[in-house]
Amino acid sequence: MAHSEQLEGLNVSDTALGLLDERGMVVGWTQAAERLVGFGAGDVVTRSAAVVVPCFGAAPSMPVAVERCAAQNGWPGATAVRHRDGHLVDVSLRITALRGQGGTRRWLLSVTDPGALAGDALSGLVRGPLVARAPIGVVIRDRQLRCTFANEVMERHDGIPEERRLGRRLSQAAPGARAEAVEAVMEQVLQGGVTKVHEYRAWLPTAQGREHPFAAAYHCLLGADGETVGVCVISADVTESRRIRERVTAISEAGTRLGETLDVMQASQGLADLAVPLLADYVTVDLEQSVPFGEVPALHSGTGTGGGVPVLRRAGQASIHPGVPESPLTRGDPVPMSSASPLAVALRTGKSFLEQHLDRPWVDGRPTLARRFRESGMHSLMVVPVRVRGALLGVVMFVRTDNPAPFQEADLLLAEELVNRAAQSLDNARQYAREHATALTLQRNLLPRRLTGGTAIETASRYLPADLDHGVGGDWFDVIPLSGARVAFVVGDVVGHGLHAAATMGTLRTAVRTLADMDLPPDELLAHLDDTVQRLAEEDCDDSNPLPGAVGATCLYAVYDPATGVCAMARAGHLPPAIVDPQGRVTFADLPPGAPLGIGLGDPFETVELELPEGSLIALYTDGLIETRGGDIEDGMHRLGTALKDPGRSLEELCTRATETNPGQASCDDATLLLIRTRSLPPAQQASWILPSDESAVRSARHLAAGQLTVWGLEVLSDSLQLIVSELVTNAIRHSDGPIRLRLKRHQVLTCEVSDADTCAPRPRRARNSDEGGRGLLLVAQMSRRWGSRTVAGGKVVWAEQELPGTSRPRAGSRAS
Repeated sequence: MAHSEQLEGLNVSDTALGLLDERGMVVGWTQAAERLVGFGAGDVVTRSAAVVVPCFGAAPSMPVAVERCAAQNGWPGATAVRHRDGHLVDVSLRITALRGQGGTRRWLLSVTDPGALAGDALSGLVRGPLVARAPIGVVIRDRQLRCTFANEVMERHDGIPEERRLGRRLSQAAPGARAEAVEAVMEQVLQGGVTKVHEYRAWLPTAQGREHPFAAAYHCLLGADGETVGVCVISADVTESRRIRERVTAISEAGTRLGETLDVMQASQGLADLAVPLLADYVTVDLEQSVPFGEVPALHSGTGTGGGVPVLRRAGQASIHPGVPESPLTRGDPVPMSSASPLAVALRTGKSFLEQHLDRPWVDGRPTLARRFRESGMHSLMVVPVRVRGALLGVVMFVRTDNPAPFQEADLLLAEELVNRAAQSLDNARQYAREHATALTLQRNLLPRRLTGGTAIETASRYLPADLDHGVGGDWFDVIPLSGARVAFVVGDVVGHGLHAAATMGTLRTAVRTLADMDLPPDELLAHLDDTVQRLAEEDCDDSNPLPGAVGATCLYAVYDPATGVCAMARAGHLPPAIVDPQGRVTFADLPPGAPLGIGLGDPFETVELELPEGSLIALYTDGLIETRGGDIEDGMHRLGTALKDPGRSLEELCTRATETNPGQASCDDATLLLIRTRSLPPAQQASWILPSDESAVRSARHLAAGQLTVWGLEVLSDSLQLIVSELVTNAIRHSDGPIRLRLKRHQVLTCEVSDADTCAPRPRRARNSDEGGRGLLLVAQMSRRWGSRTVAGGKVVWAEQELPGTSRPRAGSRAS
């Protein structure tokens, strides 16, 4: 090894370092950390790192803390730390794991001020990959300069294996003049508490006999009493740093230009233009659809995407070739994306994606995309998520076509640096746009963010707003769990666009949920909803507000029972649902059309019951999905049916196919698609008995229920269920004539249903001390998580639900209808 010399211009003394143990307690601190956050070593050493890094919370261990930080703050990347005076400081956070003797672990936390990075490109180059990426090596030494902890990368830098390094001084592990010179530098660091940066050269096994230069920074670590406890050594590859210094400088200078606009789309295009040809031959910037309208996206780093693929819009794109021939999309178009694509992977993990030699399994089944890859010569790819304060705004894709060199790790670091700088500009523009995007904000709050079908159905959905200027329409959909494992699903479309349409949509969605909770059949629910729309229209006529209002809406409402496989549907002027059987045969349900809501024709709605085999696919949609300007609606329905006729695909894939059926034509309205795949409740999970309408049936009902719980291994619920059965069967005997049906269902909860011929809904009352009865339903409410009743043909059903052992949902104990 050659004699070390200081690397001119490399100033990392203001990088704040903290050494943490396995529990997340601070065991080492630096003066730079005190300058950045105000906490001295005496304030934080022996305390939890959560004092400074809020996202660590009360994590029991460092691995858990790192996972929490990754989920909430997009680590490694931008986050916020707490200053001693209480305010939060936006910083760049990097963390790395270190190993010691006996399997002990330490974690090095590096915090840098992004503001300082903007004016110092070379420091930014070092800070960017600091302890977050290879080839950064880290070594911790005690006051006697013995190695106590190191990471794996360090061995690749100096060739010293871990077993020879740990517990020894450098002069013992690698005797020689360089080791003595380096130890002299570390002694100066220990005595003066300063940070020193040196360059050294090493012959690496992979370098084929060539000398390889590295830069090493030596930081003094302080203990609780402010005395030095050791030295932190950080080693970085200098060759790669020098090779890309000009590009880093260009990024530093040009990044400031990204903040000159407060328009999200313009800032996105500026990012793409800057990256070509500086980093790539072809670049796309795709943002979550709500970002251009100022909304905070529902995507967060490391937390996934809720089981589906989010909707992205093309916000910017650039190419070395005129006209961007690599892309079939224009700015503002929705971005087709399968769950296996690199874009989806980056969104799902919140982390960058590098594929040096582009493999293409994720374009299988998409011949047009595969052909475009071949024709454009795409051979290397990077995807970087756009993150700010833990939120994912979108993704930027970098592609090489003409440049034959594949992307390297250094290219990814540069891309991340550029995107991180652009992220702040995009976020500033997003916040500015918030004032002009109230309608979109309202819409996203009203539409369901998570569809829950329980054991009855599997669901997936898409919503694509066509009006980019206003970004909002009157489409809505919902999935509503009902009693007895049943589930309701609905789709509707309010006439018009804008804030009024969105507000009306929210009112109708809330009304549907309220009416569904009353267990009304579909035709009765639509009749009540029709009254609601008419009242809203009357209020608009009386209102002096000059803003135009939405008049009328269409709706389709359905209830599916997995115990019988029957789906009851009714529609009010809405398009008929597409139904695909397990063999792939597509039909459109023949339902009476019904009048649109709010028209006031007075015609009754009609419910149709369909028996569906398990695995059937139901597609509810709005006209924007199948209509195009100048197109025929029948052609659109045929395209939709063709896209759905492959029952073996996942619902997410089918959603993607259905929304890509006519990419060459722009829709003239919002497009909504709700896919439902039916499941059945197996006979082994339900039991039913017919009981006589006399008092002897109560004892029999208790015995039958207890026996069935024994079969299901739910004896722990026997006492409470027998009490519920006793009360419900007794009420049925007292208030109805004819046979009584007792049914038990075991699904997500245990449901007890008692059917009789009486149509009057039971109503609990508060019994007086002198009353001999009247307490039965109150007991049922106390013993169940919720209970209720619904009207059926020939009578009613009274039901009660109990939590299964091992579940922890709160017991409502309330009546649902």
